[in-house]
Amino acid sequence: MQSDNRLFGDAAKIFTGAAGTLAGAAREAEAGVRERAREWIGGLDFVSREEFEAVKAMAVAARDENDVLRARIEKLEAAKE
Repeated sequence: MQSDNRLFGDAAKIFTGAAGTLAGAAREAEAGVRERAREWIGGLDFVSREEFEAVKAMAVAARDENDVLRARIEKLEAAKE
């Protein structure tokens, strides 16, 4: 009877060790995937929201200025004729 309990105890220790090993491997794999994703995303040319909004505002201002200058040119050309 004692030997049966020892057998189950040893099996439980083996399964517990295997579960710990698998959990550690899963954590390492997850960390590796996260690192690869950071490297991949870091290599792309993403801009922050603030940078995007600043450039967008500059484009709107340039477009407005262009419209004003176009109207001015058309007025000068009309006066020339």
